[in-house]
Amino acid sequence: MAVLLGVHRLSKAFGSRPLFSGISFGVETGERIGLIGPNGAGKSTLLKILAGLTPPDEGTVSVSSGLTVGLVAQVPDFAEGATVRSTVLEAARSERDDHEWEAEARADEVLARLSLAGGGVSPEKPVALLSGGQRKRVALARELVRRPDLLLLDEPTNHLDVESIAWLEELVARAPFATVTVTHDRLFLQRVSTRVLELDRRNPGGLLSVSGDFAAWVAAKEQLLSAMESREAALANTLRRETEWLRRGPKARTTKQQARAQRAEALAEEVESLAASNRSRSVRLDFDAAGRSPKRLLVAEGIGKSHGGRRLFRGLDLTLAPGSRVGLIGPNGCGKSTLLRVLVGSEPPDEGTVALAEGTPVVFFEQGRESLDPEATVLGTVCPEGDHVVYRGRSLHARSYLDRFLFAQEQMEVKVGRLSGGEQSRLLLARLMLRPAGLLVLDEPTNDLDLATLDVLEESLAEFPGALLLVTHDRAFLDRATDVLLAFDPDGDGTLTRLSGLDQWESWRRETRDRRTPPPKAPAAAAVPSPPRSRRRLGYLEQRELDGIEPRIEAAEAELARLEASLEAPDVLSDGPRLLALSRAIEEARAEVDRLYARWAELSG
Repeated sequence: MAVLLGVHRLSKAFGSRPLFSGISFGVETGERIGLIGPNGAGKSTLLKILAGLTPPDEGTVSVSSGLTVGLVAQVPDFAEGATVRSTVLEAARSERDDHEWEAEARADEVLARLSLAGGGVSPEKPVALLSGGQRKRVALARELVRRPDLLLLDEPTNHLDVESIAWLEELVARAPFATVTVTHDRLFLQRVSTRVLELDRRNPGGLLSVSGDFAAWVAAKEQLLSAMESREAALANTLRRETEWLRRGPKARTTKQQARAQRAEALAEEVESLAASNRSRSVRLDFDAAGRSPKRLLVAEGIGKSHGGRRLFRGLDLTLAPGSRVGLIGPNGCGKSTLLRVLVGSEPPDEGTVALAEGTPVVFFEQGRESLDPEATVLGTVCPEGDHVVYRGRSLHARSYLDRFLFAQEQMEVKVGRLSGGEQSRLLLARLMLRPAGLLVLDEPTNDLDLATLDVLEESLAEFPGALLLVTHDRAFLDRATDVLLAFDPDGDGTLTRLSGLDQWESWRRETRDRRTPPPKAPAAAAVPSPPRSRRRLGYLEQRELDGIEPRIEAAEAELARLEASLEAPDVLSDGPRLLALSRAIEEARAEVDRLYARWAELSG
C-alpha cells in the first residue's frame, strides 16, 4: 500500500506540559487507524497537526502529492446562520474544477447518503437548531463532499445514538479513503480498526502501534507491560550489584571505578524511567452505598409521558431492587433522559404512578454536566467551604481526595470551564461519590472518559450494591454494566421492549427494521386501471433500456432471494458482523428491485 502521510520525530507541548515527544508513524492507503490514549495525551492536538491546522513544536509531517485531508472535529464549527445544505454546498464548491451544477449534485448526493435530506431534517434547516448527533452528520457530510484521501475523526461517536454509531461503523468500514479515528468506543475500535495507535508517554517512543483490531492491541499491550516489568526487575538487580561493589571501600576500587560509577548512574536513570512507565495511575472510583435498603427501592406502574403531542413511552411497569442493573437504549430524542427524570421524581408522569422507597437516596449524573459551575474552581466544586470532605464517614483533605481522580495540585484553582470534557466528567463523579446512594442514575457518564477510566467505572458499578439506571451510547459499557435493557421502539409509538443484552438488542433491531421495510412494489400494470392516456414516444436509448429491463428485474429478484436464503445459514446467524452486513445487503437489494420496477413503470407507462 502507498504511504499517504508520514510523521517523523513529532513533538508538541501545551504551555510547560509536554503532550508527546519524538513520535513517528505513517498512514497508508485504505488503513482504518484507531487512535487511543489517556485524557490529556494530545490526541486531538495530533489530529490538528496532521490536518495542517496546528504546527508542531518539533518534527515533520510529510504528505503525498495532492493529498486531501479532512477533519471532523470533536465540537464542529459552522458559519453563523448556515443551513445544512449551504454548509455542504460551500464545501463542494471548494473543488475548483467543478461546475456549479456538479457541486450541487455532489452536495445533494452526500446529503441523501447521510440521511440529511429527509427523515425530519430539512436541508434548509439552520445547523444551530440541530441536535448534537445531527450536527456531527453535517460536519461529516462537509468533509465527505470534498472527497478526502484521508479523513480524521475526533470522537465521532459522542452525541450519536447507538443506531447512528452502527451506521457510522459501516460507513467507515466501507470508505474508499483511509481514516484515523480518535475514540474510546471499544466496540467501534473492534469492528472497524485495522491498526491501533496508542499515544501515551509511558510507551517506548511515546507511541505503541499494533496491527489488527482492539483485541489485538489489548494482547500486545499486556505483552509490552510484562516485558517492561521484567526488564525493570533485571536492571534493578544489576544496579543493586553495581551499587554494592561501589560501596566496598578502597580495596575494591581500581582504575575502572569511575567507568563503573558512570555505568551505575546510567542504570539508575534507566530503572527510574522504567519504573515511572510501569506505574499506571488510574482513577479510584467507589460509590458510597446507603445503609440498609428495602427489598423494593422503586416501583413504577403503567407510567407514560408525551411531549409536544408525541408519545415518548407508555404502559411501563418497572421494579428496582438492590442489585438491579437496567439500561435504556434508543435513538436520540426518544425520551430516555425524560424517563430517568420521571422515575426519580423530577418530572411527573402523564399517567401511572412512581413510588420511591422512603429514605432512598438518589445520586444523578446528568448528561450535560449542567450542575457544574464553569466559574467555580476544581477544589471549590467538591469542597465549597473549608478544606476537608467527608467520604464514607471519614474526613479527608479535599486535595488528597481529588488526587484519587487524577487532579494535579496545580489544577486545584483552575476554573471548571477550562477543564476538558473528560476532566469535567471525573470532577462530577468525584462530587457525586461524596453522597451515599441507594439508587444510582447515570445519564451518558462515559462521554469523554478514556479507556482506563471506563474500565475502573465498570468495576465500581459491578461492586455497587444498590440499583443502577444507565443511559450511554457506549455499547460495550452498556452491555457489561447492565442485566436488562429497555429498548425504545424506533417508530416512536411509546412501547418499551425488555431485552437481556446487546446481542439480543441487535437481533431485535434487525427484526424491527425488516418489518418497517416495505415489500417490493408491484408493476404499475398490476395497479388499478386508470383512464387511458397517450403514451410518450421513447427515444432510441430509452427503448433499448425498456427492452432489457425485465431480465434485470429477474436478476435483481434472484439476488434478493439468494441473500434472504443466506439468513437461514447457522454460521451466519451466529456471526454478528456477518449478519449485520447481510441485512444491509438485503436492504440494498430490495431498494434495487423497487428502483427497477419504478423505472419499468415509467418507461412503459
